[in-house]
Amino acid sequence: MEIWINPACSKCRSALSLLDAEGADYTIRYYLEEPPTVEELEKVLGKLGLEPWDIARLGEPAAEALGMASWARDEAHRRQWLDALAAEPTLIQRPIITADDDTAVVGRSPEAVRSVLP
Repeated sequence: MEIWINPACSKCRSALSLLDAEGADYTIRYYLEEPPTVEELEKVLGKLGLEPWDIARLGEPAAEALGMASWARDEAHRRQWLDALAAEPTLIQRPIITADDDTAVVGRSPEAVRSVLP
């Protein structure tokens, strides 16, 4: 499995601690240093069953500067959201965990993290 983290994030550190405690085999992706492409975001969103606006951190200064809170949340504007998330990865909710069975979760709670463990 792979986990997208920001090491400064307490939810990310908690998720890593839980994965370690469970003996999970995982790869860390520091997504601020290695931002996902639009295509990677599309794949992860498909696994999550979510839309780009569902994983956007609208309280971030970059989101406020872009006025993202007022962006339309529909298919016609989906690419606008994806482009913004790819260009400014601080806008992506974290941690995101993709499991080997092609599922994924936003691992903000211990229950969500455990849901991807075998």
